[in-house]
Amino acid sequence: MIWLIGFGGSIGASVRYLLAGFLNKKSQQFPLGTWTVNILGSLVLGMLAQYHLSHGISDGLWFFLGVGFCGAFTTFSTFGFETITLLQTKRINSAVMYVLASVLISIAAAAIGFYIVK
Repeated sequence: MIWLIGFGGSIGASVRYLLAGFLNKKSQQFPLGTWTVNILGSLVLGMLAQYHLSHGISDGLWFFLGVGFCGAFTTFSTFGFETITLLQTKRINSAVMYVLASVLISIAAAAIGFYIVK
């Protein structure tokens, strides 16, 4: 199983790097790329978790997609770094909005993912 997680993680990290980099070029005031991948990853992980819990996907596919891909696709460390960068550059309102929007919408997206599959 560890190889499935590692392989899924390498793909997830690569996709995150490409997508977040592309989106961050579009927005200089707000970390749109990281925000988007975290919301999207939460939605997909919620869907996968519900599929896995209802025995719709195998343990192997769960480890590959859920633990590996989604685990590496989403990024809490970059979220923390970008929040500190916003605060250091005195963009307090953007930092507060980033934190609130990231946390609340990620949780809502995960719940929506569960609901979609149920």
